[in-house]
Amino acid sequence: MSNIQAVIITIGDELLIGQTIDTNSAWIAQRLNEQGIEVARRVAVGDTKAAIIDALDEEWKKASIIILTGGLGPTSDDITKPLLCEYFGGKLTVDEKVLAHLKEMFIRRNRPVLERNLKQAEVPDNCTVLFNEMGTAPGMWFEKNDKVIISLPGVPFEMKHIMEHVALPKLKDRFKSDAIIHRNIFTAGEGESFIAEKIQDIELSLPPYIKLAYLPDSGFVKLRLTGKGTDIPTLTAELELKQQELATRLANIVISMEDYPMERILGDSLKEKGKTLGLAESCTGGYLGHFMTQVPGASAYFMGSIVSYDNAIKQNVLGVKATTLAQYGAVSEETVIEMVQGALKLLNVDYALSVSGVLGPQGGTDRVKVGTVWMAVASKTEIRTKEFRFFYDRERNKEMAAKNGMLFLWRFINGKLS
Repeated sequence: MSNIQAVIITIGDELLIGQTIDTNSAWIAQRLNEQGIEVARRVAVGDTKAAIIDALDEEWKKASIIILTGGLGPTSDDITKPLLCEYFGGKLTVDEKVLAHLKEMFIRRNRPVLERNLKQAEVPDNCTVLFNEMGTAPGMWFEKNDKVIISLPGVPFEMKHIMEHVALPKLKDRFKSDAIIHRNIFTAGEGESFIAEKIQDIELSLPPYIKLAYLPDSGFVKLRLTGKGTDIPTLTAELELKQQELATRLANIVISMEDYPMERILGDSLKEKGKTLGLAESCTGGYLGHFMTQVPGASAYFMGSIVSYDNAIKQNVLGVKATTLAQYGAVSEETVIEMVQGALKLLNVDYALSVSGVLGPQGGTDRVKVGTVWMAVASKTEIRTKEFRFFYDRERNKEMAAKNGMLFLWRFINGKLS
């Protein structure tokens, strides 16, 4: 059984000029992959008829499935629907279910229904309508020569709803493909070159239907094993055996065997131990707290963050001594120790993390270089500190500080600090 290949085409000038980040195609690719459908390409095109037709003509030659997002709506630049109608030789006709839904939405919101809104109920007569419960622009499903083209709205929550509830089930019925299964190992502390050397013999022994990818990011490296085949139980068992073999070889740097972000890994550790966390942030400005609250259910263990960006807040809220700041400065081991002690007390938590640094590009001195970040982690009985040096721009340094802070804390609460 061969794998079905798909291409995702995102439509919009805003994508090409960088005004909008394309998250739609990444999400669609993940969902297709889970269903055993390979994504061969992701293509972005502008809001012109010629650009969209050129992309369709080119991808039609190669892919079994083409998914388009964007260009569906009531404005003049929403050209996808009439273009597809023409492309497949159909004519526009009113879909009564879509029309009734559209009118109901506007009545419910106490807004007038404009003629341009009513036009959204028109669909090509040679497509299957993918009903949009979350908005006004329906999705469309076309079939020709054993190929499928799906057109979806560009609004992310509308696109996801149609994809999950209508398009993916139809694709599952329409196409049968080899299973694609992933297993992951999340590591920290070593670069990908070191890891590759350490596991070279294991990688070389992998069968052709199992591939290993190295995915580095912000001081971490995720290893992803991908297996393809028809015998799912056997393939799964073989992948998990290789996953365990790699994890054993890299035991001292393995953080997780799941494809979770660091904030989820840290949160799970706190939840399992029944412990609480508080933060005292200076240079990260609440960014650590942002990460921690990205995880559903974080209120079970995350109590809050004191953003002490100014020295007056460090003194008046966290209780950092004026003499400590005067003698050692805000970016120092002594200051983050007093910050973390203040967070433990004020937030009444089991663990705390404090961070203070110079992210750049200004602010460095002869004593404290740009990119220097001091952190302290603490329980009620122990405090550990660490100095970090980051060498990137401000945004990247902030990202590195936040993610390495979570890792520092995870190692502390799991007894993995050297």
